[in-house]
This record gives sequence, structure tokens and C-alpha cells, in this order.
Amino acid sequence: MSFRVTILGSSSAKPTVSRHPSAQAVDIHEQYYLVDAGEGVQQQLVRYGVNPLKIRAVFISHLHGDHVFGLFPLISTLALYGRKTPLRIFAPAPFGEILACHLRYFDSELPYTVAWTEVDTTKHALLMENRTLEVWSIPLRHRVPCAGFLFREKEPPLNVEKFKIAKYGLSIAQITAAKRGEAVTLESGEVIPNAELTYRPYAPRSYAYLSDTNYSAKAAGLCKGVDLMYHEATYAAAEQRAAKDRGHSTTADAAKAALKAGARRLVIGHYSSRYKDEAQLVDEARTIFPESYPATEGTTYSIEKER
Repeated sequence: MSFRVTILGSSSAKPTVSRHPSAQAVDIHEQYYLVDAGEGVQQQLVRYGVNPLKIRAVFISHLHGDHVFGLFPLISTLALYGRKTPLRIFAPAPFGEILACHLRYFDSELPYTVAWTEVDTTKHALLMENRTLEVWSIPLRHRVPCAGFLFREKEPPLNVEKFKIAKYGLSIAQITAAKRGEAVTLESGEVIPNAELTYRPYAPRSYAYLSDTNYSAKAAGLCKGVDLMYHEATYAAAEQRAAKDRGHSTTADAAKAALKAGARRLVIGHYSSRYKDEAQLVDEARTIFPESYPATEGTTYSIEKER
């Protein structure tokens, strides 16, 4: 089952020739979630092979234009694609006012429902869940209310070892009980511990998206053990004062956050337009956190299953 992140945009406020504003497509078990929606996001979805109709929900970190301006054209275009299923949008207030204005003037007769859920950017809270996934908010430290998002698989159901089924002659009812995590009592009266019969098919995977923010040890701590972390790195390490004043992070801040979280891999992005080549920024991050990588547009980062 898939768990991968495709970078659609990696620029900060000003787009450049090679970079679009912030946007990512998160594919979890072939269900797609759009995270931030900078200008031009619908073209980026098509360019990198993501069918816009497959988007189940949209998560907007904050209401600066470079993270949300692309959402409204996408809402309109989804109607042209023939979308019928509701589109859920998670965003801070007052997004509802902005959405209502757009719907009133541009999309008053959509063939599908747009449902907004307010994100309280001061709380670490469960925003959405289904059978296999949870999405949590992560409070961030920006100039306006801002939240990151933690995508985390739920524990998968236990599997029963096939050779143990044959060895103990387990019935369907006993197999079902073992999958529920129960010990199994054989006809002889012998009790077989659950751990003797079952195994976890894979460890739950996770992805953290930490958008515009100053360094936050609290936010990093809420992502403990994350497999893949995206953290903004608008500035090089030497620009610490500018980063702090503007509610952003440096490469060093991003790397420290990954260390604090115990992340396995770090992806940095939201580069200032002053940096023509992100290689220098990645190199800086790697001096602190070696497993650092660039948010290069069109790149997909996969998280593989592990037992």
C-alpha cells in the first residue's frame, strides 16, 4: 500500500522560473490529500500525474496567499471534471468567509459540496480519520495563525502465520480471535499466546508537514519518530535574525527540528527567491542532519513498509 509525498511547489512568497508556491500531494493507500495550495497548483497536479478528482481532502496551513491562492481555481475546475463527491477543506479561520465569497460569486452551482472544517492552530488535535489513517494538527509559530499536519497510519490488523494455522489446526473462529489480538484455546485446553500466532504486517508509517514557522521544539516533539518530515527552510543559516523576525526558519532550524523529532528523513523547502540553487541550503542542513533532501518540484518521496 502506497505512502508517498509528491512536491508540487517549493517557493516562498515569490514564485520563480523553476519554483511554484507551496503545495504537496500526499498519497496514502491510493487516497490523495492536497497540503497547501499555492498559485498554479492545478497545473502542477496535472504536470506530475496526480488526478485532481482523486483528492479526498485539502489541508491549508495558514491564510497567506502563497499557500492558498491556487485553491479557488481548483474548486472551479473540479466541477468541470465532473466531481460529485464532497471536498473537505481543513483550514484556519476566517477561511470560511473567504470560501463563502468565492462560492457566491464564482461557484454558486457546484455539482459537489465543499465542506470547511476549522483548524484551531493552538491545539494538537485529531482533524480527520478513516479506517487506516489519522491526520493531526501541529501548532506552529508564524506571523499569522498557522498549523502543520501529521499524517499517521493506524496500526494494521494482525496477520496469523500460515504455518501456525496448520500446526495447531486452527478453526476460522480461532483465526478471527487471533487477529483481534486474543490468545487461542485449543480443544486440548492448551492456551496459545497471541504473540506465538500473529505478526504485524508492517510498522505504521508517518509524515509531518511543518509549514511556515520559527523553530519550535514543541512542534518537533509532537512528530516524535516520524518517518519523513517536511520543514520550511526559507533562509540560509546566516540569516537567523531575518528568519526570526519574519516567522520563518533557517536550514539549521529545520535540521534541529528533525533531530528533536528523531525523524528518519528531512525534506526542506519554501526557499526564498534569493537562492537560485537550493543545493547550498541542503548542504547546510546536512551538516546537522545528514538525511536532508530538497523539496524539488516533481520529486516523490516514498515511505516503504517495514516489519
